[in-house]
Amino acid sequence: MRIRFIPAGIFLILTMAACQYTQKIKDGRTAYERKQFFVAASMLEKEFNKADTRLEKGKLAYLLGESYKAINKSPQAIQWYRTAYDNQYGVDALKEYAFALKRAERYEEAMLAFKELGIEIGSPYEYRREISACEIAAGWKKIKQPDYVVELAAFNSGKADYSPALYRDNQLVITSDRQGSTGEDTYNWTGNDFSDLYLVNLTSNDVFPFDKSLNTANNEGTVAFANNFAEAYFTRCFNGDKRQDAYCKLMVSEWMGSGWSPAKPLPFVEENFNYGHPSLSKDGKKLYFSCNHPDGWGGFDIYMSERQTGGEWGAPQLLNRNINTPGNERFPVIDSDTLYFSSDHHSGMGGLDIFKTYKLSNGAWAPVFNLKPPINSGGDDFGFVVDYQSPRKKGVLQQGYLTSTRENGAGNDDIYRFEKRIPPPAIEPPVKKDIAYKMILDGYVLEKIHEVAGDPNSRVLGRKPLPESTVEIRLGKELKSVKVNEEGYFTLELAEEADYGFVAARAGYLSNKAAFSTRGLGKDPENPVMRYELEIVLDRIYLDKEIRLENIYYDFDKWDIRKDAEPTLNELAENLQLNPAIRIQLSSHTDCRGNDRYNEDLSQKRAQSAVDYLISKGIDPTRLAAKGYGETSPEVDCLCTRCTEDEHQANRRTTFKIIE
Repeated sequence: MRIRFIPAGIFLILTMAACQYTQKIKDGRTAYERKQFFVAASMLEKEFNKADTRLEKGKLAYLLGESYKAINKSPQAIQWYRTAYDNQYGVDALKEYAFALKRAERYEEAMLAFKELGIEIGSPYEYRREISACEIAAGWKKIKQPDYVVELAAFNSGKADYSPALYRDNQLVITSDRQGSTGEDTYNWTGNDFSDLYLVNLTSNDVFPFDKSLNTANNEGTVAFANNFAEAYFTRCFNGDKRQDAYCKLMVSEWMGSGWSPAKPLPFVEENFNYGHPSLSKDGKKLYFSCNHPDGWGGFDIYMSERQTGGEWGAPQLLNRNINTPGNERFPVIDSDTLYFSSDHHSGMGGLDIFKTYKLSNGAWAPVFNLKPPINSGGDDFGFVVDYQSPRKKGVLQQGYLTSTRENGAGNDDIYRFEKRIPPPAIEPPVKKDIAYKMILDGYVLEKIHEVAGDPNSRVLGRKPLPESTVEIRLGKELKSVKVNEEGYFTLELAEEADYGFVAARAGYLSNKAAFSTRGLGKDPENPVMRYELEIVLDRIYLDKEIRLENIYYDFDKWDIRKDAEPTLNELAENLQLNPAIRIQLSSHTDCRGNDRYNEDLSQKRAQSAVDYLISKGIDPTRLAAKGYGETSPEVDCLCTRCTEDEHQANRRTTFKIIE
């Protein structure tokens, strides 16, 4: 399944709740909140035309831009983001407008919008990468590659068709939300059916539902088969109830001779994270997939699991920094020693671009290579698979399929067929002398830009360089200190197969740490000097000011620390260890329901539980204080009987403040 916060048509869907996608709605804003984007778009346009003020028009126009982005209607999204910005919606509209222009390959306009955005938030630094990517993409568009031919496959439906997988007897298995998918509900995110697996006959281009035991009323998609077609691995996004989010899991099914067995989740799949896009190595021993686990580099990352002696899959291993980035890496396809995948962070054309890397003789992954146009476009490009089964025409070196949301397709996501022709004989290149390889780390120390200056609980608009900071760099027992320049920048030439630790500090800010490893980073003779980037963000110290701790929740009438609260408190413990001179107060607040005495007692117990947890992590008790405020200090001041559930939730919070 495609998961929502990447703008890639319907496929990137972070399933929320089944009722949210199918329930009938009376107004556009509610439809948008329920993720019914197809329904929201038509309602919001009518409401925009009736709106009386610029402020209201701006809000509705932004929701229209978001709705059209979610259903992959790029021209409409651009129009409505621009309208939102012109109606005083602010930097969010300008940011989405800039990215929408980039996805539409309107690079000159996108660069101007990104420059304007940097000026508006007070940090040209924040969007320098996007401006550079637009310049590179504009150059790539001018390069003619007659050795590649890309054409729309005949079996596309006009709905979403994506992620082809080779199957037996000259067939493909694809994912689609075309009419006829399992289940009676309409998926109001898209206005189409829920997605299923479909079988494509490449001789006749006929398309049929794949297998009833695998297709359900949930969203299924992105399948990978064992080399002998005895196993099928695929993604299933489970529909939740109206109080609980749903998540995508990796499923496995076995061929039983006359049909597929009921699918079951893979054993390493954890709850409350999204897994997808499996790809199995030819020998069946390695399974590659993507996941948004917090232990990764950021967003979605690519992992690999090895099959153990007993047949079970081992603990997933995160692929290295040549491949994974702070952005999203998705849709891995392993092809012998070559890995194809898509990323929205490596420099690309717009949305997701297809990249290629391969295993070197020492087992490391080579630096990644963008396949460029016509394989990549400003839209989302993914699901690249080489077809070794079909006969190749004379002069064709490689052929296969990919998925794209590029303009002029048949529908939403479309499957394209590509051919790589044998190029004309090249002029013999000069013999290369010994190559001097280097790895350079470009480091930046930054601080957050808050929407309300001086309020650490307000929204973060971006980051800006923090000059006068120092960075301690540790390599084994060696320790050295560097000072950043006026742009918050420092640089370091890296050693091979080494682990680096960094601690950045500046007066008036909390110190922060980062790490970087060169283990497994391969060399590229075409690019002997490889550059990597590291960002360290420091938080300003606000004395005696409460800062909200996110994701700290308690069960009703209880005060013990739940598992889902531990990562936030672990991060706070690390910050305290890095900043031994500070002393903090942990505070707990309740909503207004319940009597005063009960709320005060409950909040004190909850605050003390958080303190006790930090002590268990090695924090000196004298550096910690606990204070329960009950309902006396609400974040949202509303009449208790009229507070919404969201307002009650905002008031039920755990905070900390630096008191010394």
